[in-house]
Amino acid sequence: MRAARGHHGVPRATRPVPGSRERKRVTHSAAHDDASLSLTSRTDRGGYFIAALSGELGIASAPALREQLLSLLRAASHLIIDLSAVDHADAGGLAVLVGSGRRARLLGGSLRLAAPSPEVARVLSATGMNQHLAIFPTVRAAITGQPRLPDAIFPSATVLSAITKFPEIGAVAIT
Repeated sequence: MRAARGHHGVPRATRPVPGSRERKRVTHSAAHDDASLSLTSRTDRGGYFIAALSGELGIASAPALREQLLSLLRAASHLIIDLSAVDHADAGGLAVLVGSGRRARLLGGSLRLAAPSPEVARVLSATGMNQHLAIFPTVRAAITGQPRLPDAIFPSATVLSAITKFPEIGAVAIT
């Protein structure tokens, strides 16, 4: 982002020039943990700010990512997060996405997730977060708003309840 002078000459962030790119690396500094997540952001002609994540969306990178996404939401209230290069997601990473979505709505904007990798799609579905977040198959679909990914990527709870386990004989029955 470009720096500009605000009230009393204090630097403030401004909206980036359309089509501009920024690359930020979000890392966790613990010596025993190599978990990292990089964030590349750009604006689209449609007025959306697009943040492409790469790496692990986890508890180790969650605090820094939260700050980066809140900063982006201050610049543009409509945010698309490209998850196609995210290898892993856990509860800490999902909490950042949910919190960022809530913040976007409070600011009168929106948060859309685009192109989740198969691993991330499984986690979103298994946790039920796909019911609470707008998820699209591609960045372009997220910009246009159509079509969204189906709500259930895995079988519904009613299908899962039809599976009976018999641990004493090591068998599973599907009824």
